[in-house]
Amino acid sequence: MKIPQSVLVVIHTPALQVLLIERADAPGFWQSVTGSRDSVDETFEATAAREVREETGLDAHAPGHVLTDWGLENVYEIYPQWLHRYAPGVTHNTEHLFGLCIPRPVPVALSLREHRDQAWLPWAEAAERCFSPSNAEAISWLPRFARPGD
Repeated sequence: MKIPQSVLVVIHTPALQVLLIERADAPGFWQSVTGSRDSVDETFEATAAREVREETGLDAHAPGHVLTDWGLENVYEIYPQWLHRYAPGVTHNTEHLFGLCIPRPVPVALSLREHRDQAWLPWAEAAERCFSPSNAEAISWLPRFARPGD
C-alpha cells in the first residue's frame, strides 16, 4: 500500500520553462514529477530525488542542478480511480513541494510504465495544462520561488 505522503517536483529552467509529463494510465493528464515516500524513514528530499530519477532519468544532484524544498505542502483528496493504491479508509494525501532547476530544457528518459509524453512549456502555459489544481498552483508560484541565477 502507498504511504499517503508524497512529493511534487516542479522541474524548470532559469528562464522558467517547465517540464510536464503525460500520465500513461490517463492520456491527457499532464503533470510534474510526483510520487509517494517508499517508507516512513525516507526523507522528502530523498523521495524527490528518487522520483525525479525514476520518472525522468535526471539526477537531481548533478552539477548545475538545484533541488529546493519550497517549504510548502498541499493536502488533497485522492482521486477515486487511485484510492485502491492506499490502505482502506485513506482518502487524503499530503504532498510536499520542491523545485528542481536545471540549466536548460533537455529530453528526458520517461518511465514508460508511468508516462507517455513530455513537453517543456513556459510556466503559465504549463500551469494551464496540468490536470491537478494543486500542481497548477505550484507551477504558478514558480516566479516567486525561482531565484535569479538558478
